[in-house]
Amino acid sequence: MKFADLHLHTMFSDGTFTPEELVLRAQNVGLACIALTDHDSVEGCERAATACANVKMEFISGAELTAEHEDTEVHVLGYFLDTKNKTLLDRIGKFQAVRQNRIREMCAALNKLGIPLKAESVFALANCKSPGRPHVARALVKEKLISNLDDAFEKYLKKGRPCWVPKTKMSALESVELIHQAGGLAVMAHPGLNRTDDIIPDLVKAGLDGIECFHTKHSTIMSERYLEIAEKYDLLVTGGSDCHGFSKKQPLIGGVKLPYEHVEKMKAKVAERKAKITNGHK
Repeated sequence: MKFADLHLHTMFSDGTFTPEELVLRAQNVGLACIALTDHDSVEGCERAATACANVKMEFISGAELTAEHEDTEVHVLGYFLDTKNKTLLDRIGKFQAVRQNRIREMCAALNKLGIPLKAESVFALANCKSPGRPHVARALVKEKLISNLDDAFEKYLKKGRPCWVPKTKMSALESVELIHQAGGLAVMAHPGLNRTDDIIPDLVKAGLDGIECFHTKHSTIMSERYLEIAEKYDLLVTGGSDCHGFSKKQPLIGGVKLPYEHVEKMKAKVAERKAKITNGHK
């Protein structure tokens, strides 16, 4: 039986693995298919696709977009994205700029507390266009300004802590539309973590294609609940480990193994949508 892991991050957002390292680890745990879903970025997809081709592993290009609906934060995964799509790249570019400014604001807040961390140090460590709080935490540890990553979040970076800065998010409905115009499928990520059950009907009306039913932090009961919701609304079922490399204590890759039949259903949905577009243009 073949399996997939459809929620993975690399150094192009807040993971620690290169795309090549990620693919090697995926191969080592026996995965047949992976998707790269870096935050607000498709930068690593080309390298990951090449690495997968070299070991005859199936690859799905993706990204994870941070959005909100009715004051509820929701993460939307885009799959089978056209990574050269201009509208997608333009919108992602704007949110990358927002992310970079957020880093500057967090560092300014740290500086006010007498912690001399420079935003440039965080950017140098991150070495990507989509830096996030984990990079600030790593920079604090690297410069010996705090002892470990957990303390960085607990003392300064978690919501409600003195150096937490809120995210500027796109509308969840807009994120679904953005993914669709880039040829992709829009899937709600880890609903059990974001507690987004109440907004699922609204996103379904907007064209949501699926739900991430299986996730490292979803209990069996949670997964069963989202499988029922997926069936109720005729949504695709996805799953992934949400691997960030060693930034979250362990790699986790392969910790969630999605049966390949779900990938086949996703591919069929993409093909069906493309056929409708083609026929509509005849």
